[in-house]
Amino acid sequence: MDYLPGSDSNYLAWVQNFQAYVAANLAALNLAAGDLAPITAGMNDFDADLSAHVTAKAAAMAAKQTKDDARRDLTASIRPLVRRIQSNPNVTDAQRAAMAITVPDVNPSPVNTPTTRPVTSITLGQRLQHTLNFVDELTPTRRAKPPGAIGVEVWAKIGTTPPTGEGDLQFMRIDSSTPAVLNFTAADGSKTAYYWARWVTATGERGPWSEQVAATIAA
Repeated sequence: MDYLPGSDSNYLAWVQNFQAYVAANLAALNLAAGDLAPITAGMNDFDADLSAHVTAKAAAMAAKQTKDDARRDLTASIRPLVRRIQSNPNVTDAQRAAMAITVPDVNPSPVNTPTTRPVTSITLGQRLQHTLNFVDELTPTRRAKPPGAIGVEVWAKIGTTPPTGEGDLQFMRIDSSTPAVLNFTAADGSKTAYYWARWVTATGERGPWSEQVAATIAA
């Protein structure tokens, strides 16, 4: 591990201690004053620059808070007026569009059936518990669901042999976010849970099944 501290304040304290000790013990360390001069000058410059940085950072934080407060107050004034405009039956969609406020969608676009599959992984560690993690096969590094999906539908078979088809599965739950924690009874301990999953929309449209994943339920 590096002997020089990571944070600026701790680094400065270390340098000040080092400089003071070396300055007081030049002869014992077989050094001359000139050896220490660059460190003393650099320490003084860094001390001044750090102080300026801390002051500027505090000023920036204060300015950001002032800006955020102004935006909050402005928004609080805008929203009631927009609600009044929206409630006026004489306001047209063209006027709404010109003001860049919400134009009511009287013919909402249909939600398409999901075409991708969830990729499921299982985290173990707790007794009588599995933690399921879901990502979409097209975006495996993100937690985002595919367009239109409200969550993932989880089905499983608990036993000693894998399911041979959908008829062997029982519905477990629908989860809108990952991870999902499933708890089991003592009677399920030491059995295997075989999981199938698929994306589902608010209107009940379901996508294709995921690959099967399985894990033993710790008793």
